[in-house]
Amino acid sequence: MSIARPVVSVFNPDNAQELVGSVAAPGVFNAPIRLDIVQFVHANIAKNTRQAHGVSTEAGMQHSAESWHPGRAVARIPRVGGSGTNRSGQGAFGNQCRKGRMFAPLKTWRRWHRKVNVTQKRHAVASAVAATFQTPLVLARGHRIEQLPELPLVVDDRVEGIEKTKDAVAFLKRFGLYQDVQRVIDSKRTRAGKGKYRYNRFKFRRGPLIVIANDNPNLIRAVRNIPGVEVNNVHRLNLRLLAPGGNLGRLVIWTKSAFQALDGLFGSHRKVALEKSGYHLQRSVLSNADISRIINSNEIQSVLRPVRETAQVVRQKKNPLRNQRFREFLNPHAEVLRKSAQARAQEASKKRDQSIRKRRGLTAQDRTAEKARKKASATWIRNVWKQLDDAAERQDKGTLATQ
Repeated sequence: MSIARPVVSVFNPDNAQELVGSVAAPGVFNAPIRLDIVQFVHANIAKNTRQAHGVSTEAGMQHSAESWHPGRAVARIPRVGGSGTNRSGQGAFGNQCRKGRMFAPLKTWRRWHRKVNVTQKRHAVASAVAATFQTPLVLARGHRIEQLPELPLVVDDRVEGIEKTKDAVAFLKRFGLYQDVQRVIDSKRTRAGKGKYRYNRFKFRRGPLIVIANDNPNLIRAVRNIPGVEVNNVHRLNLRLLAPGGNLGRLVIWTKSAFQALDGLFGSHRKVALEKSGYHLQRSVLSNADISRIINSNEIQSVLRPVRETAQVVRQKKNPLRNQRFREFLNPHAEVLRKSAQARAQEASKKRDQSIRKRRGLTAQDRTAEKARKKASATWIRNVWKQLDDAAERQDKGTLATQ
């Protein structure tokens, strides 16, 4: 990432408006900002502070229990023996049982720590240092830098002589950094989970980081009571301080000597680092990572062919077994076959009717006569039934009269 300002101003720690000189920006600020490397290294080195812990080998296994075996319509889990109490018959030992052991009990010989490649760690620290130069990343991390005169902030080495907390607070207020400390104070919250009983009960955000070149225990004591403010030596830069949680863009206050030492620590793209054996800064794969800007530039657009405006034709899939027109489109002879099939069906129907009439041997006059005969026969039968019903009704009346 290119440096827009190759020279950085050095401020007087006693007066934020006074400049005492300037220093050249180190080459490490040209290092590519690789968030993937930073997060990978941070996640692994954070595991190296863990202490081995485990559970007792006898935890959850101190029961007098035995399985009831198949045949009693219950699970085969071992069950506590005895009778007369609610504990008898309860499952034991298993991780799904009350008072049972945990699944895969923790062992102290677990692989707690992780080995990380040295060059990879150096690349991660270089990316974290380069990110402190980028105002958008510092703002995105939540730091309050509205009143900061310049970023990165480089002050004279006299700041390393601070020995009182009140002097450190006055220095931060002088450069408009105490509002970032106030943000840390306001963020105090109780740690979630059981960790509140084990280590720091409260959680805070991170404030400014002061990077010095010469160790001064008094300065460390002076700022350790200011929430969120930490001190780090430039020769022992810590990724967990430069990018807490693996998030780039921490607000860093550099002393002049620490800022000048960065070239010897990381070198540049043209020269090797002096304090790290055989280390070279990573080079960016792209000099400009804004791909959309590259594609839309006049140089690229001027050599591209015009956009093809032909609309894509979407053909509807049709079933030739049901769609007659599509079937005839696929097979032009299908229409001839269809018409010939219709002609054969009509001819067969005509022959069938003729065959039926021939088999019956009746003309149209004979069919009319047959229909009239059937009608007359039905009328006669109805009359006969009516006469029989009338006779039966008269007989019933005569019988009642004689009684």
